[in-house]
Amino acid sequence: YDFKKFKYFAGHSLGEYSALACVGSISFEDTLKILQKRGKFMQEAVPSGEGSMLAVLGISSRELDKFLQENNAKYQCFIANDNSKHQVVVSGLKKDINLLSNDLNDKKIKNLILSVSAPFHCKYMKPASEKMTNYINNLKINKLEKPIISNVTAQETVSPVEIKSLLISQIEKKVRWLECVEYMINNGIKNFVEIGPGKVLSGLIKRINKNVNVNSINSEEDIKLIIND
Repeated sequence: YDFKKFKYFAGHSLGEYSALACVGSISFEDTLKILQKRGKFMQEAVPSGEGSMLAVLGISSRELDKFLQENNAKYQCFIANDNSKHQVVVSGLKKDINLLSNDLNDKKIKNLILSVSAPFHCKYMKPASEKMTNYINNLKINKLEKPIISNVTAQETVSPVEIKSLLISQIEKKVRWLECVEYMINNGIKNFVEIGPGKVLSGLIKRINKNVNVNSINSEEDIKLIIND
């Protein structure tokens, strides 16, 4: 598929590295190596079984953030993923996430504890970002032919220096996926292609704006269908 036709590239969390590889900024081999380190360090940042994440539905990031601030003396929880207008993921220690879940249940706000063992994209990932700093700074990143939309800023960039800084920050910062998608739409994007596995991002994009076109690639057949469309 001719990726040169695309205006922007973007990925969600780990997928941001996939996007960089897709645009040719990072080699496939280097992508695999750096992600192996990233996964290892993020998993080790908090003792196994002590971290947790919670998906919260039917509430905006702004509303949930206000709720967390009002209750920060009771539990320390942090918005990790702002996925769509009504889907936000929160990270924290398991004991705090459980208290938050109970409070949300009392308020009839739907929530679901996710099957993960670490509180990603929050301050508890600081040991991981510290360990990853040298690896990312030494990573060969070529100048991008097309902009990538950063998870951290929800803005476009083609600067290898800036991308390295953002990839380090991304480990502790929330994934601003809603804003990333809105940025692309506001800059004229009406067609999105998600490269698998699955169709999670496609679903989120349609929830953000039902008027855009979204295609998912999960197989060789999917590629042929899009090319011939």
